[in-house]
Amino acid sequence: MKLETSRLLMREFLEIDSQAVFTYQSEPLYLLYSHWTHRNHKDVREFVQMFINQQLEQPRTNFQLAVVLKTENRLIGNCGIRVNDPELREANIGYELNPQYWGQGYATEAAQAILKFGFEELKMHRIWSWCVAENIASFRVLEKIGMHREGHLREKELIKGKWYDNFIYSIIENEWKTSPA
Repeated sequence: MKLETSRLLMREFLEIDSQAVFTYQSEPLYLLYSHWTHRNHKDVREFVQMFINQQLEQPRTNFQLAVVLKTENRLIGNCGIRVNDPELREANIGYELNPQYWGQGYATEAAQAILKFGFEELKMHRIWSWCVAENIASFRVLEKIGMHREGHLREKELIKGKWYDNFIYSIIENEWKTSPA
């Protein structure tokens, strides 16, 4: 499976991708809102292998794709959609990028592409996501792709000994069809 945007190629993960993932998942900025305190090669190989294994699911419900910068043919993160309830046609999306590429619109571009895939190919009715409330850049991505904040969960997540609030966002099929995003 492949998705393409003007600047990005989003493709299935390969075993060789674990080194690029390790590079960005080792960054302190990446780890800021993560439950992980550090990453090692074995953990990252297992992380990437999980995505490779999901490619074989029947029916497939998890589509986590490597995000590759076309101009450099460099893996800069991942973005995916997970079908939560096929009968209700509901899924959730998520993304992560190498901090070196933050603030350049790549997360928004990838998230728009995965949202389009979810509505057009998977025929979802509702797609949602969540983020740590302090992660302003992440919730701005969700807003830029047309999602609406529908919840604020107070002290929902304990990360490295600190409680964080979460925001819940969603977009409905009809909103997506009429959205200028």
